[in-house]
Amino acid sequence: MASKPTIAVLPLAGLGTRFLPLSKVMPKELWPLLNHPMVEYIAEEAMASGAKKIILVLSPDKKAIIDYFRPIPAVMKILKEREKTSILQELNHYDKKWQQIKIDVVWQKKPLGDGHAVLQAKPLFGKSPIMVSFGDDIIISKTPALAQLTRVFQKFGQPVLALKRVPKEKVSSYGIVGVKKIGQRLYRITKIVEKPNIDSPPSCFAVVGKYVLNNEFIEYLNQAKPVFRKEIILAKTFEKMLEDGKIIYGYDIDGDWLECGNVFDWLKSNLLLAKKNPNFKKIFKNF
Repeated sequence: MASKPTIAVLPLAGLGTRFLPLSKVMPKELWPLLNHPMVEYIAEEAMASGAKKIILVLSPDKKAIIDYFRPIPAVMKILKEREKTSILQELNHYDKKWQQIKIDVVWQKKPLGDGHAVLQAKPLFGKSPIMVSFGDDIIISKTPALAQLTRVFQKFGQPVLALKRVPKEKVSSYGIVGVKKIGQRLYRITKIVEKPNIDSPPSCFAVVGKYVLNNEFIEYLNQAKPVFRKEIILAKTFEKMLEDGKIIYGYDIDGDWLECGNVFDWLKSNLLLAKKNPNFKKIFKNF
């Protein structure tokens, strides 16, 4: 059995072009889903999946994301003076939660691809297996999505990609995989096609931005050649491994996939989450 990954890499250095002009001043990862920012959902998922350390990969203009996880003594002092007891208790609880895990930061100074972003964190995880989760994809589930992937990784020791079915008419908007079913929700990936023609997709399984990766994949990534715009791309590295006969698994994640890659999907995700949240669903329904 492979060792359980205890390090999560969160690549959050993207430009956020689909969220302009607001993303000029506020990183998209801090946009709220109900009353929590998107980055909190993926960080909490990593913790709930067994992560002891989280590595944030940020661009230099996203320092505000670090501040979100840090205590704010000046505000705490004011709340205490004003006897805002309930808010103070909530913030104390929040700060204690993030003190339970080590949070490191590395910088991706230029937007050179998602693979390049992961490599920036390599000095901090070495040869250890890692969980990877991007800020655009949030899974609401009883068992955290990364924990579901981790179970597969521990059994087989090979890279595992999160998958979700999409309607055939939408496959051209995603990276789609060819698969061979080998178990309940479990597949061996045979090919990866970026935004295939809707008339001939290899399947209806889209790749969600969550993975568990082993050192062999990282070594492939380290040797990857830059492609369009001099970027190092994870999908291209997966393709290279498949060409070399390496095994990559895909797991059909159990849970609701909330996409937040553009403003429209983000708005929809807020409404879908409000329908499920006991504190919000009645208010939203009445409104």
